[in-house]
Parts: sequence; C-alpha cells; structure tokens
Amino acid sequence: MSMKLAILGLLLERDMHPYEMMLVMKDRAIDQITKLQMGSLYYAVDQLAKNGQITQVEIIRSSDRPDKTIYRITDSGKALFEQLLLQLFKQNDTLYHPMYLALAFSRHVDPDKIAKLLEERIRETEHQVNLAYQVYEEHVSTVPRAALHLMYGKYEHSLTELKWLKRLYADVRAHKLGDIGKPLDLKE
Repeated sequence: MSMKLAILGLLLERDMHPYEMMLVMKDRAIDQITKLQMGSLYYAVDQLAKNGQITQVEIIRSSDRPDKTIYRITDSGKALFEQLLLQLFKQNDTLYHPMYLALAFSRHVDPDKIAKLLEERIRETEHQVNLAYQVYEEHVSTVPRAALHLMYGKYEHSLTELKWLKRLYADVRAHKLGDIGKPLDLKE
C-alpha cells in the first residue's frame, strides 16, 4: 500500500519513469519515513499500470541505456491515491519499539554488553537526527508545507528517540536497570 501511494503521489506532481521515482523518494527521504522496499517499486508500477491507475505516456529509447517508460496517473489512479491516503490518516497503530520487550528483561543481562549496544545505537540515532534536520532544511523551498511537516516530524521523533536512548544509557552505565521505587531522571 505504501509503495503504491508513494508512486501515485509522485505522479500527481509530474509524469515520471520508475527510476526517477526512486531518486525522488531517496532525495526526499521518503524511504526513511515508511517501510518501502525499493525492489518492489517496479512490481508496484506494473500492477498500477495493469489495473489502469497509471498509463504509459512515452518510452525514451537510448542505445547505451535501458528504455525508460514514462508514466502518468489516471483518474482511476487519483481515486486510488485518495483512498490510500485517507486510510493512512485513519490508521492508528500502536507503536511496538523493538527494544521494549528486551527492556522488560534487560536487568538479567550484563549491563556492559547492553551499554556497548546502546553506544552504537546512540551514534546511529545522532546521525538520523542530523540527517532528518538536513533533509528538512534542504527541502524548505522545494516541497509543499505538508511534506515539511513530515520531514520535521521525522526530525522530532528521532530527537525524542535520542533523548530516550541517552537516558537509558545513563541508567545502564549506573547499573540501575534492576532498581525498584526510584523515578527516572527526566531532566533535560
């Protein structure tokens, strides 16, 4: 569903070939905000074309490169786009962070092993924070305000994740994961 929505949304902006769609998704970091399998892009394009939601408008032939098929969204595709988009606005999934279950039992493992993993995780998250802000800054003048909200939202979520990881890391280093009856240190 996400890949089809992304394809249709890009084709609402202008006609494109699949490789160009992939470049735009990467440029706007769309592949960082949702689970998009770039390998499924061409399959999704084929399915949308087969179902009449997009149509070929041009084939660019080149002797030294593969042909590029340019697609355009159809009225049926516009209707599907709206349906998919509104479904996502209604969707309210509970967040299951991969570390939540591990945290429930982490007091039974050597804190130094956990700390080492958290150090790497913190470095990766710092990179995500910086990248998310950079993507936002680079696109202020080129994308609609709605896209800026998603880009800045990604930045804020990453920043919150970083604060949480650093607080957890401090407790791990202090060997406090097994402590009971003491509130977290929530100072910024």
